[in-house]
Amino acid sequence: MPGKLITFEGIDGSGKSTMLSLLKENKDLKKPDDGIVFTREPTQNTLTGKAVYAAIENDVDPMAELFLFMADHAAHISETVRPNLSAGKIVISDRYSDSRCAYQGATLDKIIPNALDFIKNIHVGWTIVPDLTFLFDLTPEDSVERCKNRGEKTKFEKIEFLTQVRENFMTIAKTEPGRFVILDAKRPAEENEKIIVEKILSIL
Repeated sequence: MPGKLITFEGIDGSGKSTMLSLLKENKDLKKPDDGIVFTREPTQNTLTGKAVYAAIENDVDPMAELFLFMADHAAHISETVRPNLSAGKIVISDRYSDSRCAYQGATLDKIIPNALDFIKNIHVGWTIVPDLTFLFDLTPEDSVERCKNRGEKTKFEKIEFLTQVRENFMTIAKTEPGRFVILDAKRPAEENEKIIVEKILSIL
């Protein structure tokens, strides 16, 4: 496809959303032809996205939850990602398939063997692999503290669980070093912004 897909990943509280807000205003990335599309997963205000958020807030079977996320991912690709890439645009997504592998891989870790590989494999053949992924690395302890300070609380924000999620992210990154840029989430946002912009411009 003529466009580029760039994704932002990391555990909760790692600063992805803050960075995306900065990038939306970055003069080096702004284009007069509206060439950059910012999006996210789970999607918002969509049928599939609402189902995912309802699952997050309730005690849903982990396998059922996984496939709700998968359905939302499929809809996101069909309705947003693929059309914009085909139009030659840059699509920047706050979370994408790697989050599902990392988070649901941790959720299903004690339920099915090799959960991370299982989830990665069911994406093969139909998902669109990102051209570039920025992984914001943060310790689980710092993640929980940041979320607490923001008044956020979900079932995912537990030290043991986030430790597994972080390990899953790192495992994925190690298998695809050419796609991933690992960033220290405790570094000043302006420094990470500079690194990100330079890397994005280098692949355009």
